[in-house]
Amino acid sequence: MDTAAAEGRDDRIIRESGTEARVAAIVAPALSAIGFRLVRVRILGQNGVTLQVMAERPDGSMTIEDCEEASRALSAVLDVEDPIEKAYNLEVSSPGIDRPLVRRSDFEAAVGHLAKVETSILVENRKRFRGKIMAVTADGFTLESDKASYGEDPVVTIPFETLDDAKLILTDDLIREALRKDKQLRKENKRRARSADDVTDETGDETGHDNDNNEE
Repeated sequence: MDTAAAEGRDDRIIRESGTEARVAAIVAPALSAIGFRLVRVRILGQNGVTLQVMAERPDGSMTIEDCEEASRALSAVLDVEDPIEKAYNLEVSSPGIDRPLVRRSDFEAAVGHLAKVETSILVENRKRFRGKIMAVTADGFTLESDKASYGEDPVVTIPFETLDDAKLILTDDLIREALRKDKQLRKENKRRARSADDVTDETGDETGHDNDNNEE
């Protein structure tokens, strides 16, 4: 499945508004065209205007080289579209370990980890939540509070359609899992590289035999 098709099947639940939404509409397809997907867009006003674009590969990885590649591609398209009136600095970054949760797959991968969540409307008489993600369904997820106030139900089900913001909380368990996934990804990349080298070697051998036959 290509990146665009995957994006359609697992589209972002949490989206931007206003100018940030206009920027997201421009950068999302540009990122998809080079094998990345958009996580979120933020326009920050500290020390001048900074356009922060958070992106990743479909497997969740994002190296410094990936950020540089994405930055070059986005600079070109943003120069043409010019969605921000003021001068700004473009900053392309990875989601990080304590990443924003913007897709259903993000919540599924975060099961068992702590998260901070804000909703746009009241859910169980609250808009702010903190707790461990216990389960994810097609329509929402269950959160178990790690610091429930007196009289509050520690377990709450939050519909995806009510979400305003969601982000993982950095913990030792989260760091360990991130390191494990990174190690596994590196092994997989090395395996693929070896397989590609083997194919190249086999192709080279076949070409060599063809040349010998031609000489005969």
